[in-house]
Amino acid sequence: MAKEIVLTGITTSGTPHLGNYVGAIRPAIEASRQDNTDAYFFMADYHALIKCQDPARVQQSRQEIAATWLACGLDTDKATFYRQSDIPEIAELNWLLTCVTSKGLMNRAHAYKGAVDANLADSQDPDFGITMGLFCYPVLMAADILAFNANKVPVGRDQIQHIEMARDIAGRFNHLFGQHFTLPEAVVGEEGSILKGLDGRKMSKSYNNTIPLFDTEKKLQKGINKIKTNLLEPGEAKDPNDSTVFDIYKAFATPEQTAEMRQKFADGIAWGQAKKELFELINGQLAEPREKYLELMANPAQVEEILQAGAEKARARVRGFISDLRNAVGLVNFK
Repeated sequence: MAKEIVLTGITTSGTPHLGNYVGAIRPAIEASRQDNTDAYFFMADYHALIKCQDPARVQQSRQEIAATWLACGLDTDKATFYRQSDIPEIAELNWLLTCVTSKGLMNRAHAYKGAVDANLADSQDPDFGITMGLFCYPVLMAADILAFNANKVPVGRDQIQHIEMARDIAGRFNHLFGQHFTLPEAVVGEEGSILKGLDGRKMSKSYNNTIPLFDTEKKLQKGINKIKTNLLEPGEAKDPNDSTVFDIYKAFATPEQTAEMRQKFADGIAWGQAKKELFELINGQLAEPREKYLELMANPAQVEEILQAGAEKARARVRGFISDLRNAVGLVNFK
């Protein structure tokens, strides 16, 4: 029985935080260990250029994110781990797909519409500050997915539209040039995998409410102590279903530990004690990966070697397929 191809992309912008770990990194690595899965993990560094024009920041983020996935246990003997920019076939496929994608489809992309709406609200020209990178983002994402004919693509709910667009683009290409692409399916995680941040909203770099994944112990504890709580005193019962502290604790705890903490909330645990126990729980789980992460950050050549090996595996997979697609559209050698 053929293995199911599962593809996960990680945008290289910013420093990974606890929300990234709970919502994407941990479940993706666990899924990659299944025997019936052919897993592909790539760093979407072309995508990062859409929002970030700071070369030093892009370079730093690429290294941080690669080291994070490796430190968290990604098995590169089992999964293919590569940088998007190391696979020129993806850029070529991006153009082949662009030529069959209607502008009307791109007009409906949430990110583009959101940018236009923001401009109109500020009495600006509708396309002020909007690059073709932002406008055509869904086509490049489709190329990432279709290059490997991925069956499943784990995404957040805000990315479902992009998978639907990839299906539309693949369908259009198949209609014009014959059956080449598998139509991918979005795999959306449970709502519980969305971690709350310091202010109680979704943990996100855009809200500036994150706790970095591999901060030092001191900084991790300081970040946890900043989590917003209510004014209930020690001894007063607290609602675990309305607590960021409990929400984060539950994401790292066993069912037994979660039940114990729930009882402590009912018994009126002090917020300071609850945060102390949260720190001890998270720090205990991240101490070993943090050490590995720091080793990898201090040895970028080791990370580069792993990524180059992954790129070669990925290119070996897509070279023949892209050649077939070139022939399908008429880009053939003269005889």
